[in-house]
Amino acid sequence: MTFNVLIVDDEKNIRAGLGRALELDGYRTLLAADGQEALDVIRTEEIDLVIADLKMPRVSGEEVLRHVVDRYPTVPVIILTGHGTIETAVQAMRDGAYDFLTKPVSLDRLSLLAKRAMSNRELVLQHRQLQNELEQQREQSSIIGKSSALQQVMEVVRQVAPTRASVLITGESGVGKELIADAIHRVSDRAQNPLVKVHCAALSESLLESELFGHEKGAFTGAIGRKRGRFELANTGTIFLDEIGEINQSVQIKILRVLQEKQFERVGGEETLNVDVRIVTATNRDLRAEIEAGRFREDLYYRLNVVNIHVPPLRERKDDIPLLSAAFIKEFSRENGKSVEGIDPRARAVLHAHDWPGNIRELRNSIESAVVMAKGSIITVDDLPPSIHSGGAENDSIHIPLGSTLNDAEREIIRSTLAAHKGNKTKTAEALGIGRKTLHRKVADYGLDG
Repeated sequence: MTFNVLIVDDEKNIRAGLGRALELDGYRTLLAADGQEALDVIRTEEIDLVIADLKMPRVSGEEVLRHVVDRYPTVPVIILTGHGTIETAVQAMRDGAYDFLTKPVSLDRLSLLAKRAMSNRELVLQHRQLQNELEQQREQSSIIGKSSALQQVMEVVRQVAPTRASVLITGESGVGKELIADAIHRVSDRAQNPLVKVHCAALSESLLESELFGHEKGAFTGAIGRKRGRFELANTGTIFLDEIGEINQSVQIKILRVLQEKQFERVGGEETLNVDVRIVTATNRDLRAEIEAGRFREDLYYRLNVVNIHVPPLRERKDDIPLLSAAFIKEFSRENGKSVEGIDPRARAVLHAHDWPGNIRELRNSIESAVVMAKGSIITVDDLPPSIHSGGAENDSIHIPLGSTLNDAEREIIRSTLAAHKGNKTKTAEALGIGRKTLHRKVADYGLDG
């Protein structure tokens, strides 16, 4: 990526000299002789860094700074000042300047400041790219991610959704099984009809039967009137039974009857009700083991498990962490009135190295904490919860699971080495023993720029 640097100074030799120095560092430079000319350039060009003298004719450096901070808050501004105006430069920092340089300008100091500013700018642009990808995904689905493991799941969702088949969604706690159920309903021909959700583990055995099938007045103590159950409410639509492995055998028998005969009676009632309901269930239990233990009916298992969708844990789809993190940063920045724009390379490496036993739920909570604790616009390692960065990416090892392809292994080695060198491609190429052009090509091929 080539960054555009706008240099604004009414002294021709200074702006030309600074321009040549920055071009040697690989930047594209644009020159402006005063503040008004700078504002014209800013309106027509994509600028990544502004270096502006404070005192200029027509429009001053302070006015340029105010304009950029107001209209383009993610673009850093470095102020140039003479020794006699240090107090003004400090005020400019309070007004939003990234930093300041005193004249005569040290080219080494200029190079260092530009590099630091561009590092933050690159994170902001990467975050913006992730947000664009998120918006494109949300047009199609609420499920976030582009890993091959998730794409395989979504392909099954697209195939099964238009059918009447019962679906059993399996996977660890926190992987997003409910979102898969939402997707199945949304893509089905029942999408305009009810989607009714029941979290079975949250209800006692005595309440669950009434909740699912309803009850008649006087059916039990406290039944002061007739109540329609969730199956009745879901008629012509979809019912999602989460944690299906938690229900007792008497309720299992009734659910089996609904699957076989599409009929049931309310608790305490004699009227037989007919329903047309698509049943989607989910569990983090091993239902086969529950069958062996005598806690789950085998016939019900086969009725529910016409199509099985297994949602992989986050540790098996780590390519989705950047997009998920970007979504959570946007959500929690808005909720907490923060302006967090991205995650620095070391923090990204820590997130990638963590095994995420709590899956997406744990990642979501970690990003919420990091957004709240962030002191600036970029999340750093120090902003992450201690449970996340107490180990992980601070060691020098790379974890590559058995069964990984050579491409997967190479991608992980390049990603981890880039993170270890904080995104510096020159140092990364040297560490890997390859040329910069080869590294740039591989980074592009593996999608590691974002």
